[in-house]
Amino acid sequence: MSGVRDLAGDTGGGSAGAHEYAPFEYALLRAVPRIDRGECVNVGLVLYCQARDYLGTLLHVDEGRLRSIDPAVDVDAVRAALAGVEAVCAGRAVAGRAAGGSPRERFGRLTSPRSTVVQAGPVHSGLTRDPDADLNRLFERLVR
Repeated sequence: MSGVRDLAGDTGGGSAGAHEYAPFEYALLRAVPRIDRGECVNVGLVLYCQARDYLGTLLHVDEGRLRSIDPAVDVDAVRAALAGVEAVCAGRAVAGRAAGGSPRERFGRLTSPRSTVVQAGPVHSGLTRDPDADLNRLFERLVR
């Protein structure tokens, strides 16, 4: 997946005006090919802004970087896990029960601790006027 963007929710709605700052939360998505070693590569970012009813993700798998920490990494498994992240983020039925609920609930599911090939890092916060622009800015800075 290269620069895939998947958005759920109304990016311009909510109670905050388009020119007002609104709080947001985000977490990096990390591929951890070998859980026992704890080494990781940033493969995406998920951003949630309650005031804008916004939940979005951008994903990018750099196969070369993954193979540099584990030559035997199952890149297809990483991509499949990220497809699941996209489906949950967008609230698609293919993701099952995890896709249900509000954007806040889905963000919580996506950022909960787990011991799988794709894990969310710590949740960080900030202020935004445009969640989509900040998703792109953070993605380019932290993932690409």
